[in-house]
Amino acid sequence: MPSESTPVGQATTANGVVTPVEGDQKIKGTKQGRRGAVDLSTTSSLEDLQTDEQRRILDTVAQVRKCGLESILSLPQLVVCGDQSAGKSSVLEALTEIPFPRSDNLCTRFATEIILRRAPSDSLTIKVIPDDQRPVHEQIKIKAFEESITDFEDLPRIMGLAMKIMGMDPESQSDTPLGAFARDVLSITIEGPNRPQLTLVDIPGLIANATKGVTEADVKMVAEITDHYISQPRTICLAVISATNDHANQPILTRVRKYDPEGDRTLGIITKPDRLPPGSGSENAFISLARNEDVFFKLGWHVLKNRKFEEQDCSLRDRNFAESTFFRTSNFNVLPKESVGIDELRKRLSRLLFEHVKQELPKLRQDLENALTEANTQLDVMGSCRSSPAECKAYLSQLSQDIYDVSKAAVDGHYEGDYFHGEITDEEFKDEDESPVSISRIRAVVQNLNTEFSETFRRVAHKYHIDLDNDGWSGFDPNCADGLSDRLGKTQITPIRWTKEMALKWVANVLARTRGRELVGNYNPLLVGELFWEQSSKWQLIAVDHIECVADQCSKFLKTLLHDKCPKDVESRLWDSKIHDALKERSRLASEELAKIMEDIKGYPINYNHYYTDTIKSRRQNRQRIAIKETAEKASKTTRHPEEVVFESPVVTTTVDIDQFVQTLAEDNDSNMENFSCEEALDCLFAIYKVSQKTFIANITTQVIERHIVRGLQNIFSPVVVNAMSDVEVEAIASEPLSAKRQREFLEERIKKLTDGHEIFRGVMGSGGK
Repeated sequence: MPSESTPVGQATTANGVVTPVEGDQKIKGTKQGRRGAVDLSTTSSLEDLQTDEQRRILDTVAQVRKCGLESILSLPQLVVCGDQSAGKSSVLEALTEIPFPRSDNLCTRFATEIILRRAPSDSLTIKVIPDDQRPVHEQIKIKAFEESITDFEDLPRIMGLAMKIMGMDPESQSDTPLGAFARDVLSITIEGPNRPQLTLVDIPGLIANATKGVTEADVKMVAEITDHYISQPRTICLAVISATNDHANQPILTRVRKYDPEGDRTLGIITKPDRLPPGSGSENAFISLARNEDVFFKLGWHVLKNRKFEEQDCSLRDRNFAESTFFRTSNFNVLPKESVGIDELRKRLSRLLFEHVKQELPKLRQDLENALTEANTQLDVMGSCRSSPAECKAYLSQLSQDIYDVSKAAVDGHYEGDYFHGEITDEEFKDEDESPVSISRIRAVVQNLNTEFSETFRRVAHKYHIDLDNDGWSGFDPNCADGLSDRLGKTQITPIRWTKEMALKWVANVLARTRGRELVGNYNPLLVGELFWEQSSKWQLIAVDHIECVADQCSKFLKTLLHDKCPKDVESRLWDSKIHDALKERSRLASEELAKIMEDIKGYPINYNHYYTDTIKSRRQNRQRIAIKETAEKASKTTRHPEEVVFESPVVTTTVDIDQFVQTLAEDNDSNMENFSCEEALDCLFAIYKVSQKTFIANITTQVIERHIVRGLQNIFSPVVVNAMSDVEVEAIASEPLSAKRQREFLEERIKKLTDGHEIFRGVMGSGGK
């Protein structure tokens, strides 16, 4: 009795020889045993592809594939790839026992996807999956093609119809309107109660050069099709090479190593070993290759002997018998049994595919869930259907409420919603050019900008940086405002460094041109005003820059929020019709407020802050201390007493001549009254500048930034605004274009497929046991 692994139509003798016998295989038609006459029944050899556990695991992938997820997720599959005429289709035919029609002078002209599925009854369905680069009307026509048969005898006819749908003439090998090859995929679904859940793909063979009927574009297309399939990380590549050509001259090996450099998911298959002269160097080379001694693949190599073209009418059982005889009698009999023959290849692929799928399923499930989450998010952003004015207004009302809630929370600094979580990563803090704070947290962004403005203003807003006695403006860093310098220019921002003498000369020049009727030794009160106006001449420039920065960030905040909350078409129309103009108006009001503040700055300084008088008093006392110290040193006299010794050192005494001290102090005060006035004026400038600077910073951040730029940001697009819109306005903003409707249908279909796939995983993997 044949073993489970022995194909029907073969029997094993006592010495292990496999011989052909008459099996129970159903035959239809008059040419019994010839290819094309076999019905859809499955031989026992196909059942070797899976054990019960393997079937359960692969059933999961098959059901996910049935949901139509091939275009969304990379699913585990077997791909037969190789050079033209390497024998790929023959390998696929022997593996699946499906008699594909063949032409000896032109091989596979499009990708053929073979989907084996379990079903209560036998059936074969052929469809064509159109290339997504085709025009829409062509895709619709191609998708409408579907044919079902119950006998393989009809397969050549149906495949011919499919080729015509693709625009290819199955009777001619000459150039066609679409070229000799097509990007469309022929999908053959074979169902039956004993079918294994498996997907195999036969793709066009790689072509070295353009020939008659094959253009350079065709050569490129075939290479792209091959790359598309073998680059998918969940594909097991069956790299087929022919023994009739040196393996070094067959490009498929280079291509699979490009996408699978470690050989983790590639199994090499050698065909046509019977064409090699026995005992030749070529035969020895391919035997060495089959032993994995030359081109190394972790999955190893396998050798098959398929039917020659002249043997195409032989049955599959005859093919299997001839192959078994060859590997038993030829020099290839030195290879391990598990590395030769179609039966062993089925077992080998069974194990490989099972382990591969078992390893990939958890990640596949995670990819599915991620895709489902993303699709749901995109659909949520699109919102509900918007056709009538009422639907548009309802949509905008909900959208405005969402935007209002997020905006208010962001402006108030209450970052409690989901919108504020997860947008910052550690990587973002490593880029010095980027803010570590997400734009969604607009209050934090504004606070940081205001702090930066305050620090920068304190360091660089004065026109002259005067080095006096290390109080006041010491510690100036010219690089502390690099960002401001980049925007306004370094020469405009960097203060001019002056010594005290240079500053007094400046004050003296201003004093000379502001003289009025004041007595000598006094100065015109307008002197301090003129000094202050010149010293604060950069204030408006720096303030305008800061206001624009904050306004830009607020604009970016709303633009990002709109992008996250509504579809692109609504985002652009809403921005143009409502938000952009509102932001411009807020900036205009901020500019008007700044103009009023600058008008006050340009008037004579008015102050009631005691800090002003305290600063002047402190500076006067400091100057007096310095003057007294210098005068005391001039009036001091040091005397040494060598006759008196304390601790082995002569006694030294210092005396101050009081009369000389008073006379010197009086002479110093009387000698340069103008210099005294200049110092007094400079003290007043320092004092009023410090007071006014603090007031100006407070006014800019509160009266301009807070009042006109930040506060009320959430009211720009709120439910109140939507409620005041007319039907014409809401339709103009929210009506759904045809492209959006197609996108909605696409997302809804994708979500349905992904949801079905998710349910399959939960059902099969959750309750299927280990």
